[in-house]
Amino acid sequence: MDYWFAEIVTIGNEVLSGKTVNTNASHIGRRLTSLGFTVRRITVVMDDIDEIVSAFREAIDRKPKVIVSSGGLGPTWDDKTAEGLAKALGVNLELNKTAFDMILEKYTKRNIPLTEERKKMAYLPYGAMAVENNEGIAPGIYIYHNNIDILATPGVPREMENVLENFINKMLRNKPNLKYLEDFIYVENVMESALAPYVKELVKKYDIYIKTHPKSYELLRPILEIQIAGSGREEEIKVKIEKVKNELLDAIKKLNGIIRNSL
Repeated sequence: MDYWFAEIVTIGNEVLSGKTVNTNASHIGRRLTSLGFTVRRITVVMDDIDEIVSAFREAIDRKPKVIVSSGGLGPTWDDKTAEGLAKALGVNLELNKTAFDMILEKYTKRNIPLTEERKKMAYLPYGAMAVENNEGIAPGIYIYHNNIDILATPGVPREMENVLENFINKMLRNKPNLKYLEDFIYVENVMESALAPYVKELVKKYDIYIKTHPKSYELLRPILEIQIAGSGREEEIKVKIEKVKNELLDAIKKLNGIIRNSL
């Protein structure tokens, strides 16, 4: 079997201390697996430049198809992922115009001044591309190095998820030799928290990626986009997605949800 290996690097003292549960690595692992990758290793390091450099260098040396990190892209002194990745690649940090424009636009809309600390988030390793972050400020970092897709995402879960999806949809070069399929359900009047137990059971039952994307406020007029995705032989994955979709529709009916054709 032709394995397409992937590695995950989580950066943050709070994860190592046990203060924060590493849900980011779980999400990234599930998402990469849904695309057909085999996640070979998850590494967690502290907010220390030498540790970050070492984690990236060791992962690169193992030659996976993709490396995804989370954490350390913010404006504070202990956000060191961009610098660590640059050193691991043997390049300098540079002010990335695309990243700078993304950040400037977001602060300008909020009438917040662009300080040097905030401008720090626009410095990326030479040759890297900024990945849009529609849920926050700091852009993700993407670079293709030695035939490896390398992505650095923010540590805030909703920002990480958004950057990861933007990367998968627009930038990912290495894709497993499997058929990737996805389908969507759009539903009103069902809270994400109410549907969560059903999603959890279906993920276990079918070993497939299911993600609920809230499109409004949970307690007012809940609207959800439900993504069902997976990779495999085309006919097999079609059948699996259809079964999951039907069981989700049954659950939505029990919860008095209203199915929509689109959002």
